[in-house]
Amino acid sequence: MDPLASLFKELSAGRNVQKQWRQLENELSTHPDVRKFAEKNPDIDEAAWSRNASRLFQFVTERKACAHCPGLDHCPNMMKGYRPQLVNDKGTPSLTFVRCPLLEEQEVKQRQSNLIHSYYVPKDVLNATFDSIDKEEGGRQEAILAAGEFVKRYLNNPSETKGLYLCGEFGVGKTYLMGAIMKRLAERRHITSLIVYVPDFFREIKGAIQDHSVDEKLEVLKKTPVLILDDIGAETITPWIRDEVLGSILQYRMMDHLPTLYTSNFNYDELEDHFSYSQKSGTERVKAKRVMERIRHFTQLVEMTGVNRR
Repeated sequence: MDPLASLFKELSAGRNVQKQWRQLENELSTHPDVRKFAEKNPDIDEAAWSRNASRLFQFVTERKACAHCPGLDHCPNMMKGYRPQLVNDKGTPSLTFVRCPLLEEQEVKQRQSNLIHSYYVPKDVLNATFDSIDKEEGGRQEAILAAGEFVKRYLNNPSETKGLYLCGEFGVGKTYLMGAIMKRLAERRHITSLIVYVPDFFREIKGAIQDHSVDEKLEVLKKTPVLILDDIGAETITPWIRDEVLGSILQYRMMDHLPTLYTSNFNYDELEDHFSYSQKSGTERVKAKRVMERIRHFTQLVEMTGVNRR
């Protein structure tokens, strides 16, 4: 048992009260965070500290739990997902509680999922890690290295980091690798990323015209720190989807220096051909080229090959 918890238990049981109380106060007062707070708040007298030992005990215990965080699902703190902070309440040491980064990340993702229902991404992708990727297969190595370099550059300088454009045949692991990028960004800096299966998202956007929620849904994709557009080129293209939906998302992200990553069965030229033609308007190469400029110049093209694992 933790020495502090053991002391507190003995106090509660009424054993050696005075001795244990002094020992507990000493343990609490020498904790680095408590000491730092005390130095900044000399107006809190010894009696106030003594009267609020139980609050200090909670503070020290929960900060220790945060330092060895077992994850949000197993958070042992009294208020799950919250970290205690000491505050000076008119000469009395008191506690306030702030959301931890893991809870904030969960809430952001929840707000996003409330607006966008077109994830349609297999669960194994969301649990992907770089360690779980098969690195022996030759056609994957360049893509894995590029993904690792993207994470490194983004963590060092997010506003100057180009996105990735992974192209290749069906089932070679493009989406899974994107899942590993998301996981690494979340682990290292609690960075929010969003992966959207493009064909379903575009279908949903068309349906959102009726309830006037198009702008609200687009806003999420425009502003999320790292956006992954999965299987771009598999959608049925229309001038409105190309220019007003995709074009506006990419324009906003380009202006705000937010990286966008893509997976596709098409390379750049093939995707441009795809964007050029629609049943309604025929061939519109200039407009397709305009969208492609926002993809070509802000991503690194990496071809991924290998065995179809689906």
